[in-house]
Amino acid sequence: MIVMGTSDFKFEVRHFPVLAEEVLKALQPGPGQVMVDCTLGLGGHSRLLLERITPGGRLLGLDFDHSNIERANAVLLEVPDGQFSLHHTNFAAMASILAGEGIEKVDAILADLGVASPQIDDPARGFSYRKPGPLDMRMDLTRSESAAKLLARISEGDLREAILELGDETDAPQIARLIVERRSQEPITQTIQLANIISEARDFSPQRAAGAKLHPAARTFQALRMLVNRETHNLERLLTIAPTLLKPGGRIAIISFHSGEDRRVKHSFRDNHRNGVYREISEEPIIADEAEQKRNPRSRSAKLRWAML
Repeated sequence: MIVMGTSDFKFEVRHFPVLAEEVLKALQPGPGQVMVDCTLGLGGHSRLLLERITPGGRLLGLDFDHSNIERANAVLLEVPDGQFSLHHTNFAAMASILAGEGIEKVDAILADLGVASPQIDDPARGFSYRKPGPLDMRMDLTRSESAAKLLARISEGDLREAILELGDETDAPQIARLIVERRSQEPITQTIQLANIISEARDFSPQRAAGAKLHPAARTFQALRMLVNRETHNLERLLTIAPTLLKPGGRIAIISFHSGEDRRVKHSFRDNHRNGVYREISEEPIIADEAEQKRNPRSRSAKLRWAML
């Protein structure tokens, strides 16, 4: 557990929490409630929740990127009398975190499945297909294997399936085939090296790729990031345990940015509603209005779904 106090960390990133008003409407935070932000990120959503559950409430924030915890801590400290604790862990471990804090049930759970822009923008993290850097992609640098190590061992069939399923990439067969061919010639360890291979597999020259509205490597990089960080597994775990951790009338809201993630959330909420676990669910995904999409382009692909126990 990391309980943050005063901090000299300077919060310089301009951050717009996606679907902020919609999240508040879905979770209905109020004074004295206990809430969990499973994906702390830069603290935008957490601050909005903490402001509304103070006084008497408590916020638990989880993130497996330690740098996010430092940034979010600076934001949450600005809330007068706000009670919060931050934990460097994956949200799949939420049950054990709550048990360690002596909390049995909570009023609300939030998960924003997007990636914070500082992670993408830092070339050393290896998420960017436009900037040179090591092919890493780990959210938590102390855990799991890097994307380079993953690409060195994964079979062509598994790679093809991941790119298709997690990236919605129709050119997955050609991309997987060329990656496997090129890795037999030399290790694939750099972001630009991989981006060029993907571009070639999709018949994009480097110049055409650089000018494309959607870079030809974007979907494959997304798929590899999700694979490296076991994002699908973690989401499935969250969907399974959430009903057991909510108080009667408690609420969960999940923001997804990928059709496969949204589909899993939709089916889980729907099935639990039919089985009488959830009393109420959002019938359709909630999306950003035109004004927010203009202000924050990241919101264009965001879909929010909620459920109430």
